[in-house]
Amino acid sequence: MKNMFEAVCVEEIKGRLEQLKPDSKRLWGTMNAAQAVAHCSAGIEMATGDICPPRALIGRLLGPMIKTKALANDEPMRKNSPTAKELIVPGERDLETERKRLAGLIDHFYATGPQACTAHPHAFFGPLLPDEWAILMYKHLDHHLRQFGV
Repeated sequence: MKNMFEAVCVEEIKGRLEQLKPDSKRLWGTMNAAQAVAHCSAGIEMATGDICPPRALIGRLLGPMIKTKALANDEPMRKNSPTAKELIVPGERDLETERKRLAGLIDHFYATGPQACTAHPHAFFGPLLPDEWAILMYKHLDHHLRQFGV
């Protein structure tokens, strides 16, 4: 399974991140490229416990069942998947600033390894092991890079 504890995956994601341009067209969703990159940073901050959204009711009901399916293979995340309101990025952002911030968070997540991961439950999936966080972070980053065709 591809995950953000593997150097090859980190390099792949960072290389694709460099291909984003301020005018990259989204293929789905509502965010522009800079907002999507900021949103991805917030996702990593959730994995490390810097952002701790509460569990969503729908996640409490369906999360464990969907988690098993979502993290069981290298299938990409579905388009227009729901997101925790704490990860929604309002307003305009500068792509270069957000790209550098995300690259730094990716490097920190990789370098720190499993110790970087929070014990706080994911807002939808619930408790995740460090390996599950690493898989989810790869899938989330891949999802938003694919959103812009990179």
